[in-house]
Order: sequence, then structure tokens, then C-alpha cells
Amino acid sequence: MSEVDEWLAELIKMNDDAEKMTHKQIKIVQAAVEVFSSKGFAGSSTSEIAQKAGVAEGTIFRHYKTKKELLLSIVAPIMTRLITPFALKDFVKVLEADYPEVEDFLRAVIHNRMNFAQKNLSVIKILLHEIPFHPELQQQFKEIVAKQVLLRATKIVKHFQVQGKMIELPTETAIRFIASSAIGLILIRLLFLPEADWNDEQEIEYTIDFIMHGLAPRG
Repeated sequence: MSEVDEWLAELIKMNDDAEKMTHKQIKIVQAAVEVFSSKGFAGSSTSEIAQKAGVAEGTIFRHYKTKKELLLSIVAPIMTRLITPFALKDFVKVLEADYPEVEDFLRAVIHNRMNFAQKNLSVIKILLHEIPFHPELQQQFKEIVAKQVLLRATKIVKHFQVQGKMIELPTETAIRFIASSAIGLILIRLLFLPEADWNDEQEIEYTIDFIMHGLAPRG
């Protein structure tokens, strides 16, 4: 399994713990991710997924009753079990590490999430496509972000504020400021301008400088 298919290896591993995925089911899931990520859920068809997977369309419906059930079988585990223990396992280490300066924290966060996004871009595309249209996915995302990320990030922001290294903003505002800048960089780089002739390290440093000009204490 290549690095690009890291998400699929984890999904197979999770299912093997409960009910082993068949070879055809693995092919269906892999094809579905490719189709959903390129065309979105609404623009995709089970016949197209079956063709890409090299199986009969009826085979899909033996495993999944509807197209939405197929989507949720991919996205729901990713949301609840991949994002939490897998996608966040290295990120939590980043959030729990001790950083002498705000810039060190920001640099570690951006590098970590850029690396994760590069390895799991097809799945991230599906999440971006579908979360706005599926309330159950929105709720899962909110719970995961609130429980796994927001609490830890709040602790870090407050720590730097107490040290006088970050402006006294409401912590959620500061986190939103950081997240919008970092996520914006990652999405533009990987989704909108993947072929751009950028110096990625320099762009990361520009982003950090931009954030720090907004968060630096006045004085």
C-alpha cells in the first residue's frame, strides 16, 4: 500500500477488527473514493463506481443498500475513527509538545497538517465536498474538533498569552485566526495550485509572519 493509500490501509485494518472486508469490497471502496473525490457525491453514480472497481453494479448493493450508505461507510469511519486516532495521533503529539516560541508551535502545526493532507488528499476532498450537505457528518466533525483539537489548542494559546507572547484575544478567536491562515495555505497549495512554482518552506514562513503580526502583543 502506497503512502497515498494510507487511509485505505487504516480503513481495512479497522474493518478487519470487526468484519473482514472482501477483496471486491476493498476495490469498491477505493473506486468510490476516487469517484466521490473527483465528482462529488451528487455527481457520481454507482454504475461508474462499479465500472472503475471492475465489479457488477449489483455487487455494490450486496454490500451497501444505497449510494449514500456507501459514502457514509467511507466517511463516517474516517470522521469518527480515522480522524481521531489516526489523523490526530501525530497531531495530538504536536499539540501536546512544549514550544519555547509561538512561531515554533505554528511551524510544527503547519508542517504536520501539510504532510497529512498530502498523504490523504482524495479523502479530504470528499470531506470538503460532503460535510456541508450531510448534518450527521457536520455533527461528527464538530464533536471531534471540539473534543480533540479545540481543548488542546486553547491550552496552548492561553499558555502563550500568559507569557505575554500572544495578544489577549478570546482564545477561540485566536484559534480561528490561526486555523484559517494555515488551512488556507494548505488547501490553496494542494487543491487549487498544486503545480504552482512555490517555495513551500518560504510560504510557510510567510504565513507564520502574517499570523504573528496579528497575534503579537502590542507595546
